[in-house]
Amino acid sequence: MVQTLILPGLNGSSDAHWQRIWASERPDCKVLEQSEWACPSLPDWKRRLETELAASREDVILLAHSLGCILAASLALSPLAARVRAAVLVAPCDIVEVERLHPCCVQLDQVPLETLPFETLIVGSLNDPYMNVPSLYRHGEKWGASIRVIGHAGHINVASGYGRWVEGYRIFDHFLEDARNDRRRAVSVHTRAGRAPEAARYSETLLD
Repeated sequence: MVQTLILPGLNGSSDAHWQRIWASERPDCKVLEQSEWACPSLPDWKRRLETELAASREDVILLAHSLGCILAASLALSPLAARVRAAVLVAPCDIVEVERLHPCCVQLDQVPLETLPFETLIVGSLNDPYMNVPSLYRHGEKWGASIRVIGHAGHINVASGYGRWVEGYRIFDHFLEDARNDRRRAVSVHTRAGRAPEAARYSETLLD
């Protein structure tokens, strides 16, 4: 079973937040806890994430919100990105807006804008105070991500009415199914091109 690792943003997502509810309802999900939620250091958060990935016995799917999306994107050049099967980034934040709304709160070396080496879906909003629509599409292009905008959903958090998020389950499951089918099609293409059947069967086992 592939584990889903949930990455909260600033202040860690309260118990009423869809991320915490998601973790309580789906047995394959785990919240990555950080030692400092209120004034985070992104390099420290990244070390914590890499430690978790290195210790995992299976590939991981990342489910991030807000500043957690920036954490996920920071893996782009990390060798441990190979442990990530896919990522769903919900309401990513623009660091410029984070600094404006929470001055001197977040420490980071640089904004990660490299192409992500794993399949990625961004779920965004038309009226997110932390990232406007043009910035959403710029980040999506830089990260090599697909984008789904769900309307006027604010920051897709508790304040915007997102506690238990049933639509989020459907978006997540549909994205993973599409990614799984894409991999199967890729295996089929390799096989038709003369790839060894043993290698093709091995790749197929990695999908489930």
